[in-house]
Amino acid sequence: MIETKSPNWLVPVFGLLIATFAVCTAELVVTGLLPQLAADLKVDIPTAGLLITGYAVGVGVSGPIMALLTATVSRKLLLICVMGVFFVGCVFCALSTSYWMLLAARLVLASCQGLFFGVALVVATGLAPPGRQATALSLVTTGVNLATIIGVPLGTAIGNAYGWRMPFWVIAVATIAAGAVLAALLPRMPAPKRATSAEFTLEISAACRPVVLLCYANIAFALVTFFALISYIVPFLTIACGLPLDTVPWILLGMGITGFFGNLAGGRLGDRYPIATVVGSLSINIVLLITLSLLAANSALSVALLLAIWLVGFAFPAPVQSRILREVRDAPNFAATLMGSAFQIGIASGAALGGFVIAAGWAYSQLPLLGAAFLGLSLIGNLALLLRDRRQIPLPA
Repeated sequence: MIETKSPNWLVPVFGLLIATFAVCTAELVVTGLLPQLAADLKVDIPTAGLLITGYAVGVGVSGPIMALLTATVSRKLLLICVMGVFFVGCVFCALSTSYWMLLAARLVLASCQGLFFGVALVVATGLAPPGRQATALSLVTTGVNLATIIGVPLGTAIGNAYGWRMPFWVIAVATIAAGAVLAALLPRMPAPKRATSAEFTLEISAACRPVVLLCYANIAFALVTFFALISYIVPFLTIACGLPLDTVPWILLGMGITGFFGNLAGGRLGDRYPIATVVGSLSINIVLLITLSLLAANSALSVALLLAIWLVGFAFPAPVQSRILREVRDAPNFAATLMGSAFQIGIASGAALGGFVIAAGWAYSQLPLLGAAFLGLSLIGNLALLLRDRRQIPLPA
């Protein structure tokens, strides 16, 4: 843990944002390259979608295990080493000559990503002053939005121009740069003490508290929504909406920009009105997703709806993550790693379910309906949290 809070806490948090950008670009760039990958590796699009599912499963499974194995390693050293692993994984992705080789290389990347997010989120909240934790979390997770704003559209454009392997070479260079940024900006962090059996038990029990488990489920359900759609965004835009392929990077850029501002707004609003931010975001997006499915053939309106969905939807994560860290502030490390696992379970399930329903005969225009159903489950879970909180507040005399 970080013992002191620097008055310049935004500077190292910015370093974490840059590293998150590199890590998430490595994960998400496949979404813009899926048709190319499928054609070159001689598999169908739902099978190629398993490159997203397999990655997410690898993160969700390996993250908690890696967190336990590296519990006594300096947080700064650990984050830098993770970026080194990402460099190696990206090189192997670029060199892959078969579907299975690429899948194995992506599992190398996945092996440390869950660990990265767990450590990064705990470090960010440790650096932030009281009352700014949700803001710190939103800044770190802004790296995800930057990956969609810059990484995925740029990777898609580079892949269209030079082949799908070239984006992985570019990301390999970016991961080295991100490691250098972390080395320069993060403060010195002593290695955590080895946990006693009682501390280890507390970490496990904190992560298994009912409220925390419900928050994990709410995150996973919401991520199913986004990745059932974004995993197949290229065929959705080109087939369901009738847009030309060369417009896809620009649309992804616009979605990333709106998601970026939505995430920042979610952090600020989450510090003040956490429940209203979450419930409002989910409710509005359910309506937008249903509308998108019904009007997908209208290309201009579909693009506008996608931008609105990403703007509103990315206000959701920071308040929920902040709630989890408040609930486990006595033992945050293992629970923070499981936050990454919850995200990845949602990503894996969304990509897999999207591929399943497409293979079963659904039209690409129906994917938003699948997302709306799972967003409804997340809304129910968050309303349950609201009801629980109100029952715990004593009524005025």
